[in-house]
Amino acid sequence: MPSDNTCLPESIIAAACARSGQRVLHVDSKNYYGGNWASFSFSGLLSWIKENQQKTDTDECEDWKKLILETEEVISLSKKDKTIQHVEDFCFGDQEPDKATGTEPASATAGHDAEITSENESSPSTALGKPTLELGKTEAAPSEISAQEPKKITYSQIVREGRRFNIDLVSKLLYSRGLLIDLLIKSNVSRYAEFKNATRILAFREGKVEQVPCSRADVFNSRQLTMVEKRMLMKFLTFCLDYEQHPDEYQDYENSTFAQFLRTRKLTPSLQHFILHSIAMVSETDCSTLEGLQATKKFLQCLGRYGNTPFLFPLYGQGEIPQCFCRMCAVFGGIYCLRHSVQCLVVDKESGRCKAIVDHFGQRISANYFIVEDSYLSESVCTKVCYRQISRAVLITDQSLLNTDSEQQVSILTVPPVDPGKPAVCVIELCSSTMTCMKDTYLVHLTCPSTKTAREDLEPVVQKLFNLNPEKEAVNEELEKPRVLWAVYFNMRDSSGVEKSSYDGLPSNVYVCSGPDSALGNDCAVKQAETIFQEMFPAEEFCPAPPNPEDIIYDEDEIEG
Repeated sequence: MPSDNTCLPESIIAAACARSGQRVLHVDSKNYYGGNWASFSFSGLLSWIKENQQKTDTDECEDWKKLILETEEVISLSKKDKTIQHVEDFCFGDQEPDKATGTEPASATAGHDAEITSENESSPSTALGKPTLELGKTEAAPSEISAQEPKKITYSQIVREGRRFNIDLVSKLLYSRGLLIDLLIKSNVSRYAEFKNATRILAFREGKVEQVPCSRADVFNSRQLTMVEKRMLMKFLTFCLDYEQHPDEYQDYENSTFAQFLRTRKLTPSLQHFILHSIAMVSETDCSTLEGLQATKKFLQCLGRYGNTPFLFPLYGQGEIPQCFCRMCAVFGGIYCLRHSVQCLVVDKESGRCKAIVDHFGQRISANYFIVEDSYLSESVCTKVCYRQISRAVLITDQSLLNTDSEQQVSILTVPPVDPGKPAVCVIELCSSTMTCMKDTYLVHLTCPSTKTAREDLEPVVQKLFNLNPEKEAVNEELEKPRVLWAVYFNMRDSSGVEKSSYDGLPSNVYVCSGPDSALGNDCAVKQAETIFQEMFPAEEFCPAPPNPEDIIYDEDEIEG
């Protein structure tokens, strides 16, 4: 079963197939794991930016056509990745004239090494009840310089320390009771990664960033809320946890938006804002009452499993997760080939099924099932497909959006749209203890569904939250904002939700996986992987836990051999 591209859905499917005893060949035309789910060092990201700004058509040898029989036809695959557009990068940090030419060592490749176990894997795991995940030991520590001016970081320092960065192309968090966490625990793939709690939920209201109380303890310890507001909030959150048992409370508003429903609950404007944008994290205009209640319940159910927020973040970046599943696949006999492109699918004319692929060496590889990522399909196959786009920005900044006694914070902030009908922007701020950026800097990811280019969609939010003009005389308000040292904007194709029937002429044994979606969690990728696996092997369990080595019973013949 060949699989083309090592994105998250394909990697999960490959691991599940290998675990069930199937023979798996996993190839990727790129020289790194993860595709659009990958993480890069700073120099690796600069190479990726250059590659996507200077896309050129490649001339391919067509000797492989001699391998096609008269009873066969081919479906050519795309030779150019068109999933990334409008890439723009900017340097705002000071450059040291005598050192700015220094670059990161040539050995620095995209992401850190293909070996996906983290440096801290040998540290004792944190027992968290029955389901155990390793949480990073880099817990928040009091800052000694929080009251001082932020340390001045230059661009050349970022380049020299570039290997300390692990910059994700797609920005996501893991819900502590989400499908991906459940799968990581069930399959025991969690042993290949470590995680850190998201430490706080932020809100942007009336031009200011503030922390949102979400757990019971946070609510009662909050100084932002009056005693009346605390009771109001706790009463509403308690209702949301079992809202299905009280249909009379919401059934008259099922055709209304969640925002309209909140206005009927005698909640203050600030509480409505917190619930809508920071707890449910849904659209003010497009989200129905039921969808809002479901989102709020999901948030509340995830609280307290691993920390005081519902979210976890993988140390070294989201790009670790596909590699973890690739490692499980390899452990059970899967074969991996990077820098290995596929020219075409070979289809039997009589049966209409795909028989083989032909790679860039002209080798013909036969299999029963084929999994391909959407970006590899040619335009002739995708004529009926209508794609959405995701707007992304990545910033390197010199201080946190909300300074506190602890500088080691992982924060999530939803910035509501200024104009009705426009999407909200999800902001995730990562500190150096997540192993994604160098000391004294923060890595900030911004994401929203696209309406224009990424820069047009996201730059207004960046200007609200950050200082982009450090050289100019800034007013006090600007001085308080974090300074942007470097930024990149790009649009990424969102192929989630595309039905297989939308693709022209694909054989029944060829399955298509989508790229990343714009949602905060990873449920879409996990559902897609499980659906495809069950279609191929309905009698097999999806990603069961591997046996303990001491439980394996060997045949006498194997022992003698």
